[in-house]
Amino acid sequence: MHNFEQIRRHLVTAGYRLSVQEPFLACVELSLAQGKRHQAIFLAELQDDDGRNYLRVSTAVAPIVGLDARRALRFNFESRVGYLAISELDGVPFLHLCENRPYDGLTAAEVDRLVLEIGGTGDEMEHRMSAGGDLL
Repeated sequence: MHNFEQIRRHLVTAGYRLSVQEPFLACVELSLAQGKRHQAIFLAELQDDDGRNYLRVSTAVAPIVGLDARRALRFNFESRVGYLAISELDGVPFLHLCENRPYDGLTAAEVDRLVLEIGGTGDEMEHRMSAGGDLL
Protein backbone atom coordinates (compact mmCIF):
# COMPACT_ATOMS: atom_id res chain seq x y z
CA MET A 1 0.00 0.00 0.00
CA HIS A 2 1.50 3.27 -1.12
CA ASN A 3 -1.15 5.86 -0.25
CA PHE A 4 -4.12 6.44 2.00
CA GLU A 5 -6.67 5.91 -0.77
CA GLN A 6 -5.42 2.33 -1.21
CA ILE A 7 -5.81 1.76 2.52
CA ARG A 8 -9.33 3.24 2.52
CA ARG A 9 -10.33 1.05 -0.45
CA HIS A 10 -8.97 -2.01 1.35
CA LEU A 11 -11.02 -1.21 4.47
CA VAL A 12 -14.19 -0.89 2.38
CA THR A 13 -13.48 -4.03 0.32
CA ALA A 14 -12.60 -6.05 3.44
CA GLY A 15 -16.02 -5.22 4.91
CA TYR A 16 -15.03 -3.05 7.84
CA ARG A 17 -17.78 -0.74 9.07
CA LEU A 18 -16.55 2.81 8.50
CA SER A 19 -18.20 5.71 10.32
CA VAL A 20 -15.83 8.35 8.89
CA GLN A 21 -14.34 8.48 5.40
CA GLU A 22 -12.35 11.57 4.55
CA PRO A 23 -9.39 12.04 2.20
CA PHE A 24 -6.73 11.23 4.84
CA LEU A 25 -8.85 9.91 7.71
CA ALA A 26 -11.05 6.87 8.27
CA CYS A 27 -12.75 5.48 11.37
CA VAL A 28 -13.37 1.74 11.68
CA GLU A 29 -16.08 0.70 14.15
CA LEU A 30 -15.11 -2.68 15.60
CA SER A 31 -17.58 -4.94 17.33
CA LEU A 32 -15.87 -7.02 20.04
CA ALA A 33 -16.87 -9.70 22.58
CA GLN A 34 -19.72 -11.01 20.40
CA GLY A 35 -21.14 -7.51 19.98
CA LYS A 36 -21.09 -6.63 23.69
CA ARG A 37 -18.22 -4.13 23.31
CA HIS A 38 -17.27 -1.65 20.60
CA GLN A 39 -14.15 0.30 19.76
CA ALA A 40 -13.53 3.09 17.24
CA ILE A 41 -10.16 2.86 15.46
CA PHE A 42 -8.90 5.89 13.54
CA LEU A 43 -6.55 5.57 10.57
CA ALA A 44 -4.84 8.71 9.31
CA GLU A 45 -1.98 9.70 7.08
CA LEU A 46 1.01 11.48 8.63
CA GLN A 47 4.06 12.92 6.95
CA ASP A 48 7.48 13.31 8.54
CA ASP A 49 9.93 16.18 7.99
CA ASP A 50 11.46 14.37 5.01
CA GLY A 51 8.09 13.97 3.28
CA ARG A 52 7.83 10.23 4.06
CA ASN A 53 4.22 9.09 4.58
CA TYR A 54 3.08 7.03 7.55
CA LEU A 55 -0.16 5.36 8.54
CA ARG A 56 -1.24 6.15 12.11
CA VAL A 57 -3.67 3.71 13.68
CA SER A 58 -5.11 4.93 16.99
CA THR A 59 -7.97 4.45 19.40
CA ALA A 60 -9.15 6.51 22.35
CA VAL A 61 -8.92 4.60 25.61
CA ALA A 62 -10.09 6.83 28.47
CA PRO A 63 -10.39 10.46 29.53
CA ILE A 64 -7.25 11.64 31.33
CA VAL A 65 -9.24 13.30 34.12
CA GLY A 66 -9.04 11.07 37.18
CA LEU A 67 -6.89 8.48 35.38
CA ASP A 68 -3.96 6.91 37.21
CA ALA A 69 -1.14 7.40 34.72
CA ARG A 70 0.95 4.72 36.44
CA ARG A 71 -1.65 2.05 35.58
CA ALA A 72 -1.72 3.18 31.95
CA LEU A 73 2.06 3.23 31.64
CA ARG A 74 2.38 -0.17 33.33
CA PHE A 75 -0.15 -1.61 30.86
CA ASN A 76 1.72 0.00 27.95
CA PHE A 77 5.03 -1.48 29.13
CA GLU A 78 3.48 -4.97 29.26
CA SER A 79 1.79 -4.60 25.86
CA ARG A 80 3.45 -5.93 22.71
CA VAL A 81 1.94 -3.22 20.48
CA GLY A 82 1.42 0.50 20.37
CA TYR A 83 2.37 3.44 22.47
CA LEU A 84 0.41 5.89 24.57
CA ALA A 85 -0.38 9.48 23.64
CA ILE A 86 -2.74 12.24 24.73
CA SER A 87 -5.09 13.97 22.31
CA GLU A 88 -8.34 15.88 22.72
CA LEU A 89 -11.80 14.67 21.77
CA ASP A 90 -14.39 17.45 21.85
CA GLY A 91 -12.11 19.52 24.09
CA VAL A 92 -11.49 16.70 26.61
CA PRO A 93 -7.98 15.21 26.90
CA PHE A 94 -8.03 11.45 26.23
CA LEU A 95 -5.45 8.74 26.51
CA HIS A 96 -4.91 7.09 23.10
CA LEU A 97 -3.24 3.88 22.05
CA CYS A 98 -1.38 4.51 18.76
CA GLU A 99 0.96 2.92 16.29
CA ASN A 100 2.62 4.46 13.22
CA ARG A 101 3.84 2.50 10.21
CA PRO A 102 5.65 3.75 7.11
CA TYR A 103 3.79 3.06 3.87
CA ASP A 104 6.92 1.39 2.51
CA GLY A 105 6.22 -2.35 2.76
CA LEU A 106 2.74 -1.90 4.28
CA THR A 107 0.39 -4.67 3.11
CA ALA A 108 -3.36 -5.23 3.41
CA ALA A 109 -2.69 -8.02 5.92
CA GLU A 110 -0.64 -5.64 8.07
CA VAL A 111 -3.41 -3.01 7.97
CA ASP A 112 -5.88 -5.69 9.13
CA ARG A 113 -3.54 -6.79 11.91
CA LEU A 114 -3.05 -3.20 13.10
CA VAL A 115 -6.80 -2.44 13.13
CA LEU A 116 -7.63 -5.61 15.04
CA GLU A 117 -4.68 -5.47 17.43
CA ILE A 118 -4.91 -1.75 18.28
CA GLY A 119 -8.70 -2.07 18.54
CA GLY A 120 -8.58 -5.14 20.78
CA THR A 121 -5.76 -3.88 22.97
CA GLY A 122 -7.36 -0.43 23.23
CA ASP A 123 -10.66 -1.99 24.27
CA GLU A 124 -8.87 -4.11 26.88
CA MET A 125 -7.17 -0.98 28.27
CA GLU A 126 -10.49 0.88 28.27
CA HIS A 127 -12.16 -2.04 30.07
CA ARG A 128 -9.48 -2.09 32.78
CA MET A 129 -9.28 1.69 33.20
CA SER A 130 -13.03 2.31 33.32
CA ALA A 131 -14.05 -0.51 35.67
CA GLY A 132 -15.54 -2.54 32.84
CA GLY A 133 -17.15 0.38 31.01
CA ASP A 134 -17.36 0.76 27.24
CA LEU A 135 -17.12 4.52 26.74
CA LEU A 136 -15.89 4.51 23.17
